[in-house]
Amino acid sequence: MAGRLLNIVWALFAGIWIFLTNVVIGVSLALTIIGIPFALQHLKLGMVAFAPFGKRIRG
Repeated sequence: MAGRLLNIVWALFAGIWIFLTNVVIGVSLALTIIGIPFALQHLKLGMVAFAPFGKRIRG
């Protein structure tokens, strides 16, 4: 319950900007062949940055 509330507050104030920044960087990196793996990671980071509470990071 608290995780969802924190995700909503985070998304409204900071998450959307971090998400959009990662998407723009990811799309620009995807324009080159060398940048495609980095672009995929930026897109994954953007999703985690949008709603980070309750997520688990695995190696």
